[in-house]
Amino acid sequence: MSRKKVKLAYIQNHPTRKLTFKKRKKGFMKKMSEITTLCDVEACAVVYGQNDTQPEVWPSPSGVQSTYAKFRTMPSMEQTKKQLNMEAFLRQQIEKAKDQLRKQKKENREKEMSILMSQCLTERSLQDLNMGDLNDLGWVVDHKVEEINRKVKKVQEELAQNENNHVQVVPTPPPPPPPATSGRIMHMQQAQSAAPMEIMTPQDQQPQEQMAGLGANTGDKFLQFGS
Repeated sequence: MSRKKVKLAYIQNHPTRKLTFKKRKKGFMKKMSEITTLCDVEACAVVYGQNDTQPEVWPSPSGVQSTYAKFRTMPSMEQTKKQLNMEAFLRQQIEKAKDQLRKQKKENREKEMSILMSQCLTERSLQDLNMGDLNDLGWVVDHKVEEINRKVKKVQEELAQNENNHVQVVPTPPPPPPPATSGRIMHMQQAQSAAPMEIMTPQDQQPQEQMAGLGANTGDKFLQFGS
C-alpha cells in the first residue's frame, strides 16, 4: 500500500508541526549516519528547533567543528557552488512554476482546438474565428493528419510482414513410378535373356539327318541332338 503524498507547505497546527519536526529530525539524523557509512564521506548536521534551547548536532560538536573547518579551507567558488539563499531558491521555484504553466496552457490549447475541429466536422462555421484560432486549428489538423499517416503506415507494414510469414513454398511432386509388371512375366523375360540362342548351320544338320536314316533302317530310335 503506497504512502500518501505529503504536501510541502507550512503546517499551521502547532501540535502537528511539533510532532512532524520530531519525526523528521530523527529520520534526518539516521540518513546522515547511513550516507557516511555507505559512501565513506564526511558530513555533519546542525538542527535548530523552534522550542529547543540548544541545537542538536551530528555526529558530535567536535565532529561538526572539524568538518566545518575543512569546508572553510576550500576556495570560495567551491563553497558557494551549490548553495542557495532564500532569494535564489524562490527564483528557482518561480521558474519551475512558469515552465509548468506554459506546458499546461499548451495542453489546454491543443484540447480546445481538437474540440473545435470536431465541431467543424459537424457543419460549424469558421467565420467567427480569428486569425490566431485559424492558425492553431490548422496546426492541430496537420498534426492529426501526420499521426493518422504514421498509424496507417505502421498497419500496412504489419500486414505485409504477416503475408510474408504465411507464404509457403509448394514442393514439386516426385515423378510417377514405372508401371508394375507381374512377377511371372519378369521371370520369363529374365530367363529368355539368360538362355543363349542356338543357331544351326548346314554342316550341323547333315549328321543329324544321317543318324535319323540309320535309325530307320535298323529299327532303332536315335534321339536327335538338341531334342
